[in-house]
Amino acid sequence: MVLAFIPEIKAQTFEYQVITSVESIVPSGLGRSRLISANEERDYKEFTSQRSEENNGRNKSKRKEIRVKNFEETKLLNFYNLGGIRFQNIVANDAVVSSKINQMATEGWELAFVVSGVESDAGEEDGDGIYITRYIFKRLRN
Repeated sequence: MVLAFIPEIKAQTFEYQVITSVESIVPSGLGRSRLISANEERDYKEFTSQRSEENNGRNKSKRKEIRVKNFEETKLLNFYNLGGIRFQNIVANDAVVSSKINQMATEGWELAFVVSGVESDAGEEDGDGIYITRYIFKRLRN
């Protein structure tokens, strides 16, 4: 009789969305910086193979099948210009990224994780570099 009054317990499931910022640290402002996110989904299982000692064949997935052509791209400013590091550009990027995060929050997304990495200038012979940040959002799946 008591069990009839206990509400049904359902496991919560979440969906996730990844937003990536790529900010150029190429001197002289020659790089490209963007905030990007996919507008279409991919099922990782379609591009996954199982490898073992007995089955050591390579993954035959086609790059063109994996590639996403429908995505959102927001222009960001490069960290450097001809005069060197440009702090106004960094602050402008912060404002744009904050705007995106706030918009995601109004759509019910919660910022769950932030992961970043950098490939920076390795000296005179290496003028390339990027600073990449992945913002991972989650919300309850309906």
